[in-house]
Amino acid sequence: MLTNELKTYWFQLHQAWTSDKDFIEQSFIQLLTAYAQKKRYYHNISHIQSMFSSLNQCSHEVDDAEIIAFSIFFHDIVYDVKKSDNEEKSAEKAELHLLKIGYPNSRITAVRDFIIATKTHINSIGSKDLNYFLDMDLQILGADEATYRAYTQQIRKEYSIYPDFLYKPGRKKVLHHFLEKPFIYHTPVGRAAFEEKARKNISTEITTL
Repeated sequence: MLTNELKTYWFQLHQAWTSDKDFIEQSFIQLLTAYAQKKRYYHNISHIQSMFSSLNQCSHEVDDAEIIAFSIFFHDIVYDVKKSDNEEKSAEKAELHLLKIGYPNSRITAVRDFIIATKTHINSIGSKDLNYFLDMDLQILGADEATYRAYTQQIRKEYSIYPDFLYKPGRKKVLHHFLEKPFIYHTPVGRAAFEEKARKNISTEITTL
């Protein structure tokens, strides 16, 4: 999905809730600016595009694509490797934006829940759509070897302020956390497509740290 397609989708999402085209346009520019920060090597607009490609592929499986879409757009809008509250801050940004367009409170809560769930990748609210959203966020773990290797290099660049003796133990802890789960992915389609490859990729990366 190209940036112009993302813009079209952004406008389509908003037009049911606001007729203020200037607001829709300016908020999209702000979104792109956030994801285009130089410190982002993986958590950028390409990640958002990839998730939307996955959403398009499973759109017939989900109940509420709109909530997933808003969650995708905002889930990494705040990203600072020195902070531990990126998900909460991203959820706050989403809430403030959605309030401006008169989005229903119950749906704002759902978007907030989805975004905050990316902190642990645990579905504590029992939402089928959240399962799909979380799997989209982690699909990179089950990529082919070359793509996964590029991803690990991108993550390392994002954490370049930390020397290896700090980065490697932290990264290992994150990776072991995934391997210790009965399943990394939440949906049958995610498990079938990515589970085995993800575990292999993660195990290989651990040996390099």
